[in-house]
Amino acid sequence: MAYTTINKSTDYFNTKTWTGTGSSNALTGVGFQPDWTWIKQRGGTTDHHLYDAIRGVTKALASNTNEAENTKATGLTAFGSDGFTLGADSGVNGSSNTYVGWNWKAGGAGSSNTDGSVTSTVSANTTSGFSIVKYTNPSSGSPFTVGHGLGAAPKMIMIKNITGSTQNWGVYHVASGFGKYLQLNTTIDEATANLVTATSNTTFSTYYDHHTAGVDLIAYCFAEIKGFSKIGFYRGNGNADGAFAYTGFKPAFVLFKEYTGAGDANWVIQDSKRVGFNPNNNRIYPNDSAAENTSSFRIDMLSNGFKLRSSDGDANENGNNFLYLAFAEAPLVGSNNVPCTAR
Repeated sequence: MAYTTINKSTDYFNTKTWTGTGSSNALTGVGFQPDWTWIKQRGGTTDHHLYDAIRGVTKALASNTNEAENTKATGLTAFGSDGFTLGADSGVNGSSNTYVGWNWKAGGAGSSNTDGSVTSTVSANTTSGFSIVKYTNPSSGSPFTVGHGLGAAPKMIMIKNITGSTQNWGVYHVASGFGKYLQLNTTIDEATANLVTATSNTTFSTYYDHHTAGVDLIAYCFAEIKGFSKIGFYRGNGNADGAFAYTGFKPAFVLFKEYTGAGDANWVIQDSKRVGFNPNNNRIYPNDSAAENTSSFRIDMLSNGFKLRSSDGDANENGNNFLYLAFAEAPLVGSNNVPCTAR
């Protein structure tokens, strides 16, 4: 993979922070028109708000609940060429409240994909290895396949029903493997289920009985791109001089979760914008509506990966395995295939 495919990381992923106004608020500075925006109020206990270009504006999912899609008329009301516009909903733009939004570029509103045994609507960016996939769960025919549009096998997939009754998020991660899954809205370790049983360059395989027949599902799919994204795992050591995860770039964003070991643990998101210097210590829990945690938990975002600086059980429990998804901060240099690691 030549680094010339990506001129800079912020063309495809970026973190945006802001203070709410309580009225219509057009935010710029993302660097591209986002196709997936994940918003969390930093100082309050409102739910996470996830919006994407396939489902359309005002259609919110919450990573911390099992609820289907909700219409938020004053939530995210438009995707713009350099950001997005918000209404007055307290979950995204309450007056004087602080927020963070993580943004990914896919392929716009999406188009029909017939690579799988069911037809899907796919918004894909093969350069950055990210796609949004919408499909309808059949009533029979397990296993069935779904086209994802990436041109490479995804290593992580987050799946959620957007219609019908309440059902948990399902997460496939290559570290845990096929036939295993986690729940983005809970703290459980890996469990056995036929959420994703195979992946290829064009499709992923799943079973209809993991969700209610006839419901619409959304899947966020990630393939690993050298120098831009890393999807892997590390093993905790329980020390303040903690485990190190090699990514090959300086991370701008890390999502991680314990998936094996004694006891359950939170999902954790840390990024380089909310603190802006090492050690970065402001953690947000995707499975919880809690405000941003600014306790003594520590993570260093280094030029070639990230290092834990705490024995905290959510990130570095001794002997337990942790999966992660990371995106790069540094721009990529093309001619010599060497990523720039300077800040």
